[in-house]
Amino acid sequence: MHERFRGRGRSFFVFLKTKPMSYTYTFPRPAVTVDIIIFRLSDNDPQVLLIKRGNDPYKGHWALPGGFVDKDEPLETAAARELKEETGLTDILLTQMHTFGNPGRDPRGHTVSVVYVGYLTDESTARAGDDAAAAEWFKTDELPDLAFDHDVVVEMAESIFLV
Repeated sequence: MHERFRGRGRSFFVFLKTKPMSYTYTFPRPAVTVDIIIFRLSDNDPQVLLIKRGNDPYKGHWALPGGFVDKDEPLETAAARELKEETGLTDILLTQMHTFGNPGRDPRGHTVSVVYVGYLTDESTARAGDDAAAAEWFKTDELPDLAFDHDVVVEMAESIFLV
């Protein structure tokens, strides 16, 4: 159903929601997540920000900040929200780097993660929040074992952004 109205001399159609979308499907599909890589230089050594996971899966393991995209949430908004919730960091320019979606990358099910990269130019302190038990900076050549496929994600980011 639609309703016609006029504005600025043109005719527009406004579609009214009267029933559920007609193009919904019952087959399973992946969940969408965002992961965020924040780099900084400290004493001329590149560092990356990691969080210690407070929940399963991988509880107690180090990982990139990130999480699930909320319904009707733009990807960029989800990345900024997750970064703020898990590290307290805000107002960082985030650039979309790559999308990872291999089945099996997450034991909870098939997830597709859109990865964002940002840089800090100062010695900002991150503080753990939400489901992160800790947040710490690590030299890129001294990373601990990482959850999920985050070692592959960090390796790609280093090859692109830290040349």
